[in-house]
This record gives sequence, structure tokens and C-alpha cells, in this order.
Amino acid sequence: MNSEPHPPSDGEIEGSASRVPSARPGSGEDAQRILQLLRDELDGLDRTLLEAVKLRLDCCCRIGLHKRDHAIPMMQPHRIGVVQERAAAFAAEHGVSPAFLCALYELIIKETCRLEDEIIGVPSIPA
Repeated sequence: MNSEPHPPSDGEIEGSASRVPSARPGSGEDAQRILQLLRDELDGLDRTLLEAVKLRLDCCCRIGLHKRDHAIPMMQPHRIGVVQERAAAFAAEHGVSPAFLCALYELIIKETCRLEDEIIGVPSIPA
């Protein structure tokens, strides 16, 4: 299977979930309809992205609880390196800006460290 990007077929714009016909020059109504379809697709992708971020943060909270309950230090620098390397490899494989993914993961990691700090700072409830 070839994963190289290829131009859309005649009269179509390629999308991840659907194929939307492209507008011909001078067809303002068609252009607006297609733009709305593309924005609707983008809105759905944003919902999926936000849900994935929420699931990731939930998982990090469970990790924080585990670290707290087992006296494991919050900061695990080697783990941050693994996550950043995985993002860089993804960027290289998929033609995404490595600087963008690095900045995105810096924000995500900063938030997960904040959450883990809060959790680990709270005394454990005996079982």
C-alpha cells in the first residue's frame, strides 16, 4: 500500500472521512456548500481530538494515583523522551511539522505533570 500523498481525483477534494466534490470557478453557492461540508468534517475531527486528549489526561491521573500509592517519583525524564521521540517519528512518517508536534507535546506533558503533582501531593486514602 502506498502512503505517499497524491492529488485529489478530478472534481474531488480528498478528506479523511469523506470525499467532497470541488467547486468550479464561479459557482459561489457550490463553494459555500462545500466549505460548510469541510467545516462540518473539521468539527467532527476536533471533537475526536478533544475526546482523545481528555482520555489521555484521565489515564495520566490514574498513573499519578499509582505513583502516589507506590511512592514512585512524579518526574520520569526518560518517559518524556520516549513520548517526544514517538511524536518526532510520527511527524517524519506522516509529513507533519516536527516543531508543531514537539510544541504540542510540550503543552500536553506540562499539563499532565501539573495533574500528577496535584494528585501526588494529596495524601493517599488507606484501603
